[in-house]
Amino acid sequence: MLKIEGIRKAYQDVVAVDNLSFEVADGEIFGLLGENGAGKTTTFRMIMGLLEPDKGSILLDGKKIDYSVTDKIGFVTEERSLLTKLTVKEQILYYGALKGMNDIDIIKQLDYWLQKFEIKSYENKKIKELSKGNQQKVQFISAIINKPKLLILDEPFTGLDPINVKMLKEAIYDLKKNGTSIIFSSHQMEYIEEFCEKLVILVKGKSILDGYLDDIKNSYGIKKILLNVLNYDISNLQKIKGVKSINKKNDYYEIDIDNERAIDLIFKEIKKYKVIKFDAVKPTLSDIFIEKVGGYHE
Repeated sequence: MLKIEGIRKAYQDVVAVDNLSFEVADGEIFGLLGENGAGKTTTFRMIMGLLEPDKGSILLDGKKIDYSVTDKIGFVTEERSLLTKLTVKEQILYYGALKGMNDIDIIKQLDYWLQKFEIKSYENKKIKELSKGNQQKVQFISAIINKPKLLILDEPFTGLDPINVKMLKEAIYDLKKNGTSIIFSSHQMEYIEEFCEKLVILVKGKSILDGYLDDIKNSYGIKKILLNVLNYDISNLQKIKGVKSINKKNDYYEIDIDNERAIDLIFKEIKKYKVIKFDAVKPTLSDIFIEKVGGYHE
């Protein structure tokens, strides 16, 4: 388990992370969200032992993170961090050695992941000869070659097509199943919703929202109705109390409401007509993120 309690980090007069606390259990995928400059990278660097927090504590399985613990941490960065003149095999042998592995174990793990990612034929190719997507696969392998206890994923799907995204997703779920604690960071909220049970949203280093994703969504209630009804003037719904806006989508209307009482009022209004679609939906994580983070720009 990773346990972060009350950490703070300032660069002179700028506070990058301010009193941040969260826990990531074994086999749990935790979302760390925020705009650029929110404090995510500083948090990652403190977790990996590259920066020392000004106050607070960071413990992995009850132990302070130092060089005896960092070998148990893997990190996939958004930017490429590969040595492009090395071959894939040379690259992974190098990273595995840095993690204290012997060559036999490195090659065994490398063979497994190259087969899984369908790039076995690239083993002796130089990194610079690979596509961006295949470079990202190699970067992922370099982060997990030693079966890390904790894995940090920062925009892990950058440069990947849908087929390769599917491969990486399966690998992430395998790591979760085998007990790896995972911190997942992405601006693509659909990935956070798919992977993460718990999350925290940072603004200027402070947590402005944290908890279980389902609980967060439930607390916001239903804010939209997706509606398709035949032979009805949809503009009539504007007269109903609680209806904020109506927007035309492909084959339905998206109706924003500010209270759940409007759901019954809308249904009573259109039930005499042929209703093709009537879905009351909770806000997406993207909706919540925009509402919460956007308020700090006002």
